[in-house]
Amino acid sequence: MKVWIDQDLCTGDGLCQEIAPAVFALLDDGLAYVKEGDQVRSEPGGAAGMADVPYHLEHVVIEALEECPGECIFVEGTHGVAVGAL
Repeated sequence: MKVWIDQDLCTGDGLCQEIAPAVFALLDDGLAYVKEGDQVRSEPGGAAGMADVPYHLEHVVIEALEECPGECIFVEGTHGVAVGAL
């Protein structure tokens, strides 16, 4: 699974970071970004803003997607099928 955030839709409330701190980060601009390991994908849009999600964290990423008030979290399944925002 891959995940990315549309910063134009992000409300910056930080729910995603609370739910899945290993995958999401709030930066100084007040917006959420995805992380892959220790690297924050802070280039909005395109492949540079996407991160691979370890299998054991997929369930918390889906929870963050469902709870996001800005509906800005998007995921792509392993077969290239977009499954978010729900």
